[in-house]
Amino acid sequence: MIGADQVPETLANRAATLFREYRAGDEARMGELVGLLTPILWHTSRAQRLDSQTAEDVVQSVWLAFVRSADSITDPQAVLQWLIVSTRREAWRVLKRNDRVRPTEFEADDVVTPTRDLPEERVLRDDGDSRLWQHIAHLPERCRALLRVIAFTDRPDYAAVATALGMPVGSIGPTRGRCLAKLRSQLANDPAWEGS
Repeated sequence: MIGADQVPETLANRAATLFREYRAGDEARMGELVGLLTPILWHTSRAQRLDSQTAEDVVQSVWLAFVRSADSITDPQAVLQWLIVSTRREAWRVLKRNDRVRPTEFEADDVVTPTRDLPEERVLRDDGDSRLWQHIAHLPERCRALLRVIAFTDRPDYAAVATALGMPVGSIGPTRGRCLAKLRSQLANDPAWEGS
């Protein structure tokens, strides 16, 4: 049970804390904020039907705009919302400018993984990751978008996810459950997955 003086550690609260510390003079906190929120911003951008490279450009533009606007943001608690809304708007602007660019399908190469493993471990992991993403690619678009965002966030902030994906907050949990059930079913029917 959370006491009256304790604030739950949601993504929005963590972002607000890092932003406050950054504005108080701890510049290293901006790097932590970028590391914390870039995955959800990248997937928010990808959910707007941008290809991987364009999504990266959009996220970079949003971060630059955020740093330039940092002094004008009066409510640190609104930082996550500001970034998600700005990412979506920038993605829309880029789409309009590029005349409705069609995305490439989400690929396993879009996922950045650490390189500290032994070569054999990496080959096995990469094969398993590739198979997993192949199965995810066969899910409906709504499931793919939701699982991309949730997969890269330790504790998803459902309000932020709802904003990023344009879904009601109350439908995220049940939709996530149905999507994961579909994915489990696909994996259970794949004889090659058992060895992964």
